[in-house]
Amino acid sequence: MMKSLLFSAHPTPPLLPAPRLRRLLRLRASSTSASPSAPPRAGRRPPRPVPSRRPSPSSLYARPSLLDMERERAARRADVDAFLASLGVDPGELAGLELPVTVDVMRERAEFLASLGLTREDLADYPLALGCSVRKNMVPVLDYLGKLGVRRDALPDLLRRYPQVLHASVVVDLAPVVKYLQGMDVRSVDVPRVLERYPELLGFKLEGTMSTSIAYLVGIGVGRRQIGSVITRFPEVLGMRVGKIIKPFVEYLEGIGLQKLSVARIIEKKPYVLGFGLEDKVKSNIEALMEFGVRKEALASIVMQYPDILGLELRDKLVAQQSLFESIILVSRDDFGRVIERMPQAINLGRTAVLKHVNFLTACGFMLSQVSKMVVACPQLLALNMDIMRMNFEYFKNEMERDLEELAEFPAFFTYGLESTVRPRHEMVSRKGFTCSLAWLLNCSDARFVERMKYDTIGVEEMEAEESSYMNAFAEEVESEEEEYSDYDDSDDEFVR
Repeated sequence: MMKSLLFSAHPTPPLLPAPRLRRLLRLRASSTSASPSAPPRAGRRPPRPVPSRRPSPSSLYARPSLLDMERERAARRADVDAFLASLGVDPGELAGLELPVTVDVMRERAEFLASLGLTREDLADYPLALGCSVRKNMVPVLDYLGKLGVRRDALPDLLRRYPQVLHASVVVDLAPVVKYLQGMDVRSVDVPRVLERYPELLGFKLEGTMSTSIAYLVGIGVGRRQIGSVITRFPEVLGMRVGKIIKPFVEYLEGIGLQKLSVARIIEKKPYVLGFGLEDKVKSNIEALMEFGVRKEALASIVMQYPDILGLELRDKLVAQQSLFESIILVSRDDFGRVIERMPQAINLGRTAVLKHVNFLTACGFMLSQVSKMVVACPQLLALNMDIMRMNFEYFKNEMERDLEELAEFPAFFTYGLESTVRPRHEMVSRKGFTCSLAWLLNCSDARFVERMKYDTIGVEEMEAEESSYMNAFAEEVESEEEEYSDYDDSDDEFVR
């Protein structure tokens, strides 16, 4: 207990700081005690109070919150959507597209598109056109098309068929296609017509369908120099897939007897035949021809003479023409097939044209039964120019002094030019004193006829052979003289002029 009292009466003194620390404490204490009584320096301004960091509600530098900004953006978009709805455009079609923030800008776009000829229905069909800037997208594209030569009145149809052109880049998308066409020998003056007819071409890639279709056509025999003409008249060929459209078409024509090179010649002259649907048109028309008496071995000749027959509504035409020929010319069903084989364009003859030619022949002294045989042997009689027929017949009757039966046996006489062929050959034969048939006189080339005139006599066997084969050669001659026919329409409506 004494020990505990001793320790409680004399507690342990606290530890003192080190000498260096004590010195620093004394210096600090002295400076603190002297500062209240020290006078302020002369000219020293009191410190300004620090302004509050929180802006007042009326401050010009106040920023809206993100929530306020989102609400304002939604309100403006609602106004734009209401304007689109007033145009008949479904705003939902443009939900993921960044549109102008004001109705005024959207109205400017709509009015500009309307000035190009697009209607509200067009905008409803392709509302993405309203997503194009007038100055950044539309004007550069339209300026480029105008410089190429695309006509102002053709723009509405071009934009309806391919409105995506408004999004295109002139340098990246349009100019390469134009250069490709020019590289395919499409003339610069024809380029705008090609684009007007097939504007979808502006969206094609050069290394895609365009290159493969042209390569295939050249491979089957289409002349390299003819490619430009083919594209100009039927630019749709650049969008046709070889494996699905072009190749099956070519192979089907080969299957009915045409040579591949013959198909190439058809494509060169009338490239639009590639657009005839193989399953919908071509095959059904070939079947219809055979149903109406055309022989299978004659199909190739028919297609070569008249390729357009592959794309017609043929069955109805055949029914009507067969009835017409039976009633007016007394042509039987079997003979009707021979008529189509020799002149497939006969399916386009009208009743008036047929009657006019039949009446002329009967007025010349032929019986109707003879006219029927003449038409079957030479259907071109029903389509020849009446003035040419009349002049030929007058010369035959007045100068040639032949029996009318000879003309019935060789009706192709009417298809030869009077001054170019009939008169000079008849005069040469008369000077020689030859007696020959009309077929021997006319059914040969000029060079062959000159060679015959070197003979002193005419072999009977040669004359008979000539008469028996004249119609085979006549089919080829008619094809080359097709421009003399005047009463049926075989024009190429698809040609781009």
